[in-house]
Amino acid sequence: MEWKTDWGLRGRMGFTMFLLFALYVVFIGVLIEVFNVGILFTLAMFGAFSFAQYFFSDKLALRSMGAREVSAEEYPDLHRRIERLSQQADLPKPAVAVADTQVPNAFATGRNKKNATVAVTTGLLRSLDDDELDGVLAHELAHVKNRDVMVMTIASFLSTIAFFIVRWGWLFSGDNRQGAPVIVAILVSILVWIVSFLLIRALSRYREYSADRGAALITGKPGALASALMTIDGRMDRVPKEDLREEAEMNAFFIIPIKAGFVGKIASTHPSTENRIERLRELEREMETA
Repeated sequence: MEWKTDWGLRGRMGFTMFLLFALYVVFIGVLIEVFNVGILFTLAMFGAFSFAQYFFSDKLALRSMGAREVSAEEYPDLHRRIERLSQQADLPKPAVAVADTQVPNAFATGRNKKNATVAVTTGLLRSLDDDELDGVLAHELAHVKNRDVMVMTIASFLSTIAFFIVRWGWLFSGDNRQGAPVIVAILVSILVWIVSFLLIRALSRYREYSADRGAALITGKPGALASALMTIDGRMDRVPKEDLREEAEMNAFFIIPIKAGFVGKIASTHPSTENRIERLRELEREMETA
């Protein structure tokens, strides 16, 4: 397999991280000024959160989905597939996890190629045929190879902190002296959350196209992934709304987002399934004539 570096993705990841870093500096400055705390304390607090986010984000993502790592004895076929596709992608075999849910989906998590996990749902395993499942697994491995899982994890950190302040900041506005500064911090946090969300959304949409292309290179079957996307998208309508709402917060990492809830409806983290399928069909025609 001839893997070409996607410089468009690299450039977008670099630009997004630069803008998020600038936003990070402004956000820290506002919090220091508003809460009148020392810069060393604030940096130490953010450093601790960053450390936890970087090293434990994979475990948190799996827990939020109710997924657990599974052995080759439990899911031999799934392990064999991921091992074979990892070899084709020139990647170390990632850990394998399964979530017991009707929602047909998959995601990859982890801080680097050597510490990655590919997770699938039981709904996905029941929904796809062999070639379609290979296409979805290859898509997740392409995310790992492109290193965009790590970038998305880091990028989501700032919005997580801002959302935490927006949600719980009112607890610190008990007296008149603290009330106004806390309101300012909450308003700034709302702005930071919106900006960081839009940056993550823009990056996430491109990374899905890149991972689709990567999956086609790994398997040599763009049509299989296109078929899988149609199957998954069609089965989403049959899943209970309660299940969809519970898992919609992981949208940026899923192969197909869950269009449930207010945010899911107004700002999808993924391009439309129709556009992705159209590009895969074009790639399939190119590979057939090459």
